[in-house]
Amino acid sequence: MLKYFLDTNIRSVLDRTLCNKLLNKMATTMIKSPNYLFGNKQKYSLLKTKLCQFRFLASQSTNSVRELESKNSFTQQWQAAKPYEDIPTMPPLKMLLNFLPGGKFAKLDISDMFMALRSELGPICKMKGVFGRPDMVITHNPQDFETLLRNEGVWPNRPGSEGLSYYRRVHRADFFQGVEGLIASQGEQWGSFRTKVNPILMQPKNVRLYMDRISQVNKEFIKRIIEIRNPNTNEVPENFEEELNLWALESISIVALDQKLGLLSGNRNNPEVRKLFRLLIDFFTLSVDIEFKPPIWKYYKTKTFRKMMETMDGITDIVSRHVEQAIDRIEKTELNDSSANGNIEPSVLEKLIRIDKKVATVMAMDMLMAGIDTTTSAFTGLLLVLAKNPDKQQKLREEVMRLLPHKDSEFDEQTFKNMPYLRACLKESLRIHPLALGNARVSATDMILSGYRVPKETQIMIVYLSLINNDSYYPRSGEYLPERWLRSEVENEENPIKPRSAFVNFPFGFGARSCIGRRIVEMEMELGIARLVRNFHVEFDYPTENAFKTLLFRVPNIPLKFKFTDVEN
Repeated sequence: MLKYFLDTNIRSVLDRTLCNKLLNKMATTMIKSPNYLFGNKQKYSLLKTKLCQFRFLASQSTNSVRELESKNSFTQQWQAAKPYEDIPTMPPLKMLLNFLPGGKFAKLDISDMFMALRSELGPICKMKGVFGRPDMVITHNPQDFETLLRNEGVWPNRPGSEGLSYYRRVHRADFFQGVEGLIASQGEQWGSFRTKVNPILMQPKNVRLYMDRISQVNKEFIKRIIEIRNPNTNEVPENFEEELNLWALESISIVALDQKLGLLSGNRNNPEVRKLFRLLIDFFTLSVDIEFKPPIWKYYKTKTFRKMMETMDGITDIVSRHVEQAIDRIEKTELNDSSANGNIEPSVLEKLIRIDKKVATVMAMDMLMAGIDTTTSAFTGLLLVLAKNPDKQQKLREEVMRLLPHKDSEFDEQTFKNMPYLRACLKESLRIHPLALGNARVSATDMILSGYRVPKETQIMIVYLSLINNDSYYPRSGEYLPERWLRSEVENEENPIKPRSAFVNFPFGFGARSCIGRRIVEMEMELGIARLVRNFHVEFDYPTENAFKTLLFRVPNIPLKFKFTDVEN
């Protein structure tokens, strides 16, 4: 029997489950029993090596069998699924007419447009491609979300940002030189860029470098609120969103530009900063037409497209100038004081510069473009839910006061780790006021969604905005309950209000293509809200219906006239 196994083509035998089991048993017995070979150590050593190899091959073969079974199972499911052509859709001409002036979608918010499609076509539908744009499958089913995201491939392809990609790849190819950054690139190019910046931006110790500096920005923000609030009502002006933008830009600039701009104090009226704000607002507004509406600009350079290119030129010029100044400042400091700085941890920008100056410049641009309005929107949502739920706000304040006994107390790293309710408050606010209506991928494989065949390389939009008030996924979904994100207080008992699926909301994206600045944004917001509730009782005496509108993501849509009343001690 042994000679048979040694002399036969083992791979053909190993394809049989019975032989796998037998071979594994023989290997185990013989390896544990050297005397079985009558003391011939050389033969024992050789046979031991051979049998270990056979055991490995057997294991590999078992995996192959499982893969084959899985493939056969999928083939059967694929054959039983409904054809791709049967996915409910709207004829291209009708869709186009709905976007034109007077059409059903012409004046709708993007989120409302997706909800209207759901009402008309059902929880899964298909938007037929026009003007060279491919079809897009839209699904509101969390089971589809999981199927898509668990099969997104090594380099997840996130469709969108076509205008920005064109700008960096074609319009200003001279400047970007093939380095398109994380927002606009795809495939291996995206993977290469992400590999370079990931170890720097995703490493907790690099983010913690900025804790003290961002804490100082938040102290300045407290002073600014006291300056601008009405002394009689404690209410801030309705343009408070602008102050939030300045706070967000000041915070992210510390990381992206390694510089404090002074926007909450003496340098707040800097004309270049004001221009940058206007350009960023224009960029997000114009991107709605470029990204979501029929792409006529691919055939005829429309007025909107030309305005978009001009806007991007302005952003590129301002940001690249600030990055170049930061690079010059860092290089001069290293040259003049290299010995003194030997023990100081380099900043994120310094580390990126050491990799590649162009990578550093483009990454700084991406951080500024993606990190201002998004942070403002998320922070606004958090303030609104805390203002409307004073009991939750007080519970948060009590947690903060245990860690910050005085209003001007400083955070330390250990303190910052011990704030579970603060993090739960943020998670729950991002559920109620999500930054995006969903997420998108180009499918890396054939897959079955909601019973329909969806072929490889199809654009798929998963929409979770429609699920935030669904009790099937979020028990007591209409309530602001940070407790749903905490462990049950009873040992070995499941939290009864926790989300019913892990695939119903992704505030920072999913997987390899998740937000690279997540740690930075979370730190900004957690430090910011902790300082605010330590100093003020936050109130909002106005309705919050339609508090947000959707551009590329959701942005404030109402005057933010918060009331900030001093905490007594």
